[in-house]
Amino acid sequence: MALDRLETALAGPARHQFQTVHFAPDQIEAAARLSLPADRPLRRYEAWAEASGQTWAQAVLHRCRALLEPDGERAHDHFRSAVRLHAGGGHPWESARTALVYGERLRRDRHKSAARAQLRAALETFQRLGARPWAERAGHELRAAGDTGLVAAGADALSALSPQELQIVRLAAAGRTNKEIGAQLFLSPKTVSYHLYRAFPKLNVTSRAQLAGLDLA
Repeated sequence: MALDRLETALAGPARHQFQTVHFAPDQIEAAARLSLPADRPLRRYEAWAEASGQTWAQAVLHRCRALLEPDGERAHDHFRSAVRLHAGGGHPWESARTALVYGERLRRDRHKSAARAQLRAALETFQRLGARPWAERAGHELRAAGDTGLVAAGADALSALSPQELQIVRLAAAGRTNKEIGAQLFLSPKTVSYHLYRAFPKLNVTSRAQLAGLDLA
């Protein structure tokens, strides 16, 4: 479990390193997903964020507070503050993570239209950064929020792929490199690259990162 691993790491020699403060938001999110308290990591990050004077750090602090806030309206206030502060630019990774968890909260609270706006922003940034697992998570949430435009790989698009192209595309969407795909399918990495080059236009995508947002079942 992610929370156990983080707590174990922070209980070891790493606890003496200043950089561990950057793990606090991960620890807080992991705890929030299990409905567990996270007072210590929140205080640790709060002290650093306020002392740093960095706008993006303040935004992440609001995100952390929102994740731990039991009151719905106060949680939304924190999320809105985080989004506003992220709008100042910089740290797109943290901005996308905020948009993702805010979108997830909006969807759970049945604000699906607002959720889709946040989740699309998160998906686009994760795809641009090549963060495949995060893009997959955002894509899943978008579909759950009713975004039918996300699934570009419909039956017609999939039927246009050869069996080998479909196999390669699925492996690429799962995060396998060309070398790994080639080893599994007994193909050269160059041949894998060629098949992806042919498959992308059929799926209306231009990069491997975009495959994470497709339903390739």
